[in-house]
Amino acid sequence: MRKFISVVAVAGAIAVPFAAEAAKDSIVIGMRLEPPGLDPTTGAAAAISQITLYNLYEGLTKITPSGGVEPLLAESWTVSDDFKTWTFKLRQGVTFHDGSAFDAGDVKFTFERNQGEDSQNKRKKRFENMASIVAADPHTLVITLNNPNPDFLFNLGESTAIIVAPETAADNKTNPIGTGGYKIVKWTKGDSVELVKYDAHRNAANMAINTVKFRFIGDSAAQVAAMMAGDVDILPIGPPRASLQQFEADPNFEVLEGTTNGETILSMNNRHPALSDVRVRRAIQHAIDRQALVDAAEFGYGTPIGSHFAPHHPDYLDLTGLHPFDQAKAKELLAEAGYGDGLSLTLKLPPPDYARKGGQVIAEMLGDVGINVTIENVEWAQWLDVVYKKRNYDLSIVSHVEPMDMTIYARKSYYFQYDSAGFKEIMAKADTELDPVRRREYLQMAQRALAGDAVNGFLFQLAKTAVYRKGLQGVWKDSHVFVNDVSAMSWAN
Repeated sequence: MRKFISVVAVAGAIAVPFAAEAAKDSIVIGMRLEPPGLDPTTGAAAAISQITLYNLYEGLTKITPSGGVEPLLAESWTVSDDFKTWTFKLRQGVTFHDGSAFDAGDVKFTFERNQGEDSQNKRKKRFENMASIVAADPHTLVITLNNPNPDFLFNLGESTAIIVAPETAADNKTNPIGTGGYKIVKWTKGDSVELVKYDAHRNAANMAINTVKFRFIGDSAAQVAAMMAGDVDILPIGPPRASLQQFEADPNFEVLEGTTNGETILSMNNRHPALSDVRVRRAIQHAIDRQALVDAAEFGYGTPIGSHFAPHHPDYLDLTGLHPFDQAKAKELLAEAGYGDGLSLTLKLPPPDYARKGGQVIAEMLGDVGINVTIENVEWAQWLDVVYKKRNYDLSIVSHVEPMDMTIYARKSYYFQYDSAGFKEIMAKADTELDPVRRREYLQMAQRALAGDAVNGFLFQLAKTAVYRKGLQGVWKDSHVFVNDVSAMSWAN
């Protein structure tokens, strides 16, 4: 057996000063998007985890600011030599916000619920890989996998693996009950979610922030105004890129630039009559000047990509040269596909600036090669329903922010509607390969396959630009997962 010793890490600090009249034990976090619910096991929106992960809910493990993994509800674990059987020793004395005790039965319930027939968990396949989940005693859990998973501990730290109680799970969407350091006070729809420190949490004495408000501010100008007025203390994903210089020049604020796992793509419906032709999809790739797009829509923040993989990952392969900006080549491919006289497509855009502004730029670029684009701006709820669920669209723009999410291309029913037996075979090998050299080969093969098939228009890796008041400490520089870990935050004296 291989033994993993519990290592407790304290999140790193960065520093920011509250407005003079504000309390030193509270914080207001500005968010562009309001989540559709507060249960990350039943919803796909990244806005859910930005509020709930590590605040309201906890998992067996925790992903660190640097992208590592440390114990959370599990204090230690062992694994068999074949990496299939994992034995977790769970923390004792942990309670849910309603005062009920946490034990191995809650973990068993949660994971079996996630793999069940009615599961709405977007990572359901990960839980289906669990052949058995056994609560050996109240504080010992044994999970046996069908296939080894090299990312297993990391996966357990994501929002889709948070632990819930059977008595309250059904109501978590609107009344979340977890084991996290904060519990919900009030959700004012269209305005804010308010949290308060859970005093019975094992780490409550070390948590400097007592009250938290997540304010939803969809308008870019209103975000900037709220920061300048002192109504908001931090915009963790940043205000409009155009305003960053203003904050950098102001001694009352800090601007922190990092990266995310957000692959920003021009998603394509691969079953659309025209987009089902790889020549059309490749033409669209050639029509897009990625760097010019980043400069125009993101003010230079972001890294051009040529496939669905994060540039900061050690197994990244730069494939931006496979379909470089080449308008003549784009027109040639369109003519070969029978669209020499032009093609008309719709582009459905969700609210974020990268989508709305990027969509305008891309529509112009596609127009230059004979593709007439009609833009339709939609709200997130409509995007999730029409584009993501019903797959009723031609083109869209979205950042897929989950770490190592290239596996979505192996899902036939996913909204891209891409179906490649070859890609599925590659990913099946990558998902179970424990040797890092061989796994790197498979992951790079998968990147080449997606780029070669031009499944989507691969645009850029979304940058993270947090803006916050000077004196605030504990802000994450990078977002390996989309989370605002309030337990790590504090105000400098």
